[in-house]
Amino acid sequence: MLANYHKYMLEFKRPSGTSRGVMTEKETWFIVLEENGKKGIGECGILRGLSADDRPDYEEKLKWVCENIHLGAQKLWEALPEFPSIQFGIEMAFLSLKSENPYLLFPSDFTNNSKSITINGLVWMGEASFMKEQIEEKLAHGFNCIKLKIGAIDFQKELELLQSIRSHFSAEQIEIRVDANGAFGLDEALDKLNQLNQFQLHSIEQPIKKGYIKEMSDLCKVTPFPIALDEELIGIFSADEKEKLLQKIKPQYIILKPSFIGGFRGTHEWITLANQYNIGWWITSALESNIGLNAIAQWTFLQNAKIPQGLGTGALYTNNFDCPLEVLDGQLWYNKSKKWESSFL
Repeated sequence: MLANYHKYMLEFKRPSGTSRGVMTEKETWFIVLEENGKKGIGECGILRGLSADDRPDYEEKLKWVCENIHLGAQKLWEALPEFPSIQFGIEMAFLSLKSENPYLLFPSDFTNNSKSITINGLVWMGEASFMKEQIEEKLAHGFNCIKLKIGAIDFQKELELLQSIRSHFSAEQIEIRVDANGAFGLDEALDKLNQLNQFQLHSIEQPIKKGYIKEMSDLCKVTPFPIALDEELIGIFSADEKEKLLQKIKPQYIILKPSFIGGFRGTHEWITLANQYNIGWWITSALESNIGLNAIAQWTFLQNAKIPQGLGTGALYTNNFDCPLEVLDGQLWYNKSKKWESSFL
């Protein structure tokens, strides 16, 4: 078996803002395997400044993986606990190699185009007018669940945006999730949650920065509406550490990004614990290309999730790869009549 890797820079169609700053491009890496004339591909979806494996030796570790590909998927995954995005890339690449079609990893009613995955529409931070424009676009495209990035512009303007949505659409018509990306200060978080509560929100992701375990636990006890952990899960590698975190914080939801938490195996560990402790969950992309998004979507469908997932990021880039995934009326479909870019593998 031969293995190689290469970097690819994804270019955003328009700058995309979070409370951590504005992104114009997104780095990703691909592992390509070849054996007996067949090829397989896996995406290592690192997000600089956020991923636990944003380290100087990242490329060196990719090289080591390719030089030791003979160890196989299981042993390589176990050897890389501190490189969750590479763990994910390895899982994907081996599944791709073994599949008859390198992009059809988990055949199901989803890949047969007979069932879809309900997803939320993502609204990026920016000027109030830009956010309003995005919201109107999502509603026009049939989404009944939208997720707003908040915490970067003036909080009063964000409250006005939410008031504007609620003046036209009730909570029964439109479910609203907000994501603060840790933007709220410890001393103001509860007050802001109380102000947001008037808009009947589904949940808020990561209201305060990760690492403040007691403070997050205290917030989860008194919050007027559900809190979802996101960044808090990054860098938690062992099953024991995962269980201790959930026991201490007792969140209402956790949000699972396979590229950040050790691929399908790491995500399954979190799901098992969440179900055990009666904690809700949903799966989202970490801004991967359509190659990684495709694998995540196929696997997610098999988990029988009952609420909207965060998998609508395929149209963010100017240089993404043509694929069967398409979004229609707030649903992610696998349109078999649409083909993959033949030149990639």
